Amino acid sequence: MRRTVNVLLAWFAFFGLAAGAWQMFAPASFYRDFPGFGRHWVSVDGPYNEHLLRDVGQGNLAFGVIALVALLTGGVWLARATGLAAVVANLPHQLYHQEHVHVLQTTSDEVLQTVTLSLVSLTAVLLTVLAFRLPVRRGQAVPETGPSLVRTDRS
Repeated sequence: MRRTVNVLLAWFAFFGLAAGAWQMFAPASFYRDFPGFGRHWVSVDGPYNEHLLRDVGQGNLAFGVIALVALLTGGVWLARATGLAAVVANLPHQLYHQEHVHVLQTTSDEVLQTVTLSLVSLTAVLLTVLAFRLPVRRGQAVPETGPSLVRTDRS
């Protein structure tokens, strides 16, 4: 299970850093050319906005950094937080695109985008579920809880 979590963290680190860097450092190219291979999934959905693309890129870079730190440190709570953040970011993103799939120019783009976003959403859920099943190792910091949430093992 730990290996699967690491693979998923590596995927989200790679995607966050790669997409984020493209959005941040070449926003016009991302707007025109994403996802590549002659397909255009961003430019068909509204006018170019450099500020918005760079802001989204910064968010993706930050997400990639957190996923990378979780991967490199083996921190269970970081892996859990990465999974939850992936769910919070990707499920609404997928829902938006499902509601606006009609803006794409071809049926093959509609299918490819739907499949791609569905896979990303599923991997986000899988990462979250598996990360919450991992035991916290001795010596790892456990988030402090409020007084009403403290669990004691006293009889």
